[in-house]
Amino acid sequence: MLTIIDKYILKRYLATFAVMLLLFIPIGIVIDVSEKINKILENKVPFVDVAMYYLNFTIYFANLLFPIFLFLSVIWFTSKLANNTEVIAILSSGISFTRFLRPYLIGATIVSLFALLMGFFIVPKASEGFNNFRYTYLKANGREDMREDSNVYRQIGDDAFLYVNNFNTVSKMAFNFSLEKFKGEQLEFKITANRIKFNPKDSTYTLYNYVKRKVGPLHDVIERAEKKDTVFAFELEDLTPVVYIAETLTLGELNSFIDKERARGNANINTYLVVLYKKYSIPISAFILTIIAVAVSSMKRRGGMGMNLAIGIALAFTFVFFDKVFGVMAEKSSIPPIVAVWIPNVSFGVLAVYLLKNAKR
Repeated sequence: MLTIIDKYILKRYLATFAVMLLLFIPIGIVIDVSEKINKILENKVPFVDVAMYYLNFTIYFANLLFPIFLFLSVIWFTSKLANNTEVIAILSSGISFTRFLRPYLIGATIVSLFALLMGFFIVPKASEGFNNFRYTYLKANGREDMREDSNVYRQIGDDAFLYVNNFNTVSKMAFNFSLEKFKGEQLEFKITANRIKFNPKDSTYTLYNYVKRKVGPLHDVIERAEKKDTVFAFELEDLTPVVYIAETLTLGELNSFIDKERARGNANINTYLVVLYKKYSIPISAFILTIIAVAVSSMKRRGGMGMNLAIGIALAFTFVFFDKVFGVMAEKSSIPPIVAVWIPNVSFGVLAVYLLKNAKR
């Protein structure tokens, strides 16, 4: 049963968080417009596309930074409560610090559930629109850079493996093509070509300097041709998914995509796993950062709100630094993605427990 004090704190929690979002998102949009207006005008981007981009930008930006906004909003309004001696009055009435924390945790639960659902179903579509716009209109080599086009290695069936050294997304042509088909543990045949080109009209492939080596029990059969048209079981999207594909998939789609890419031996699987695990870790960070914010700002300090905000901003940027560094390490090193993604939460969780114990005293 919520008391009047609980409702008062919960209302301030949610209202301050909403105001913080409404305050910083327009600032983010203004900064983004100032950076990109020249390219938008040069490329004569339709107004509708620009409007949709900034709608998607708002959702993408809010989801990316919501733990920081939440943290700063809790620091802000709790510091005001402390400066007005409201916290002292509440705790002096016999309410324990743990009980005082309850409405904050209820607020964190509401925000986390909302963020979780957003991350599962709404943010992926916003991310798709956001990234498509950037790669289409804003990047110098946008269409060329938006796909994983170097050293592409894929398992395209239970017993077939494909490799290309480089793929040109504009000409739809790959170089140093190789396809190996196995029967059990034995190589059945191998196809190589200097170049392979996808033909969108009939979904066929043209191979140049084509060589097929069929392995036999006594001798191999070799077939050669300067140019050969054929059909393969893989599609262009399977061969070279866009670099931000994981961000554009809902939870169910992302799990299926990861299973498929893991079976294909995709070297970028850790990148996709980082995106998956962050869908769960970011909402949890709301609880951890809320506890830290209350512990830091619930006591009166010499320097008032300014000191609390300074401490809060320092901790917020430290959290962002940890999150980015370990995310990159998971993608580029041998650190398991689930470990790297959860290290910031675990580290700050330990800090939250320590600060909470001191705050109770």
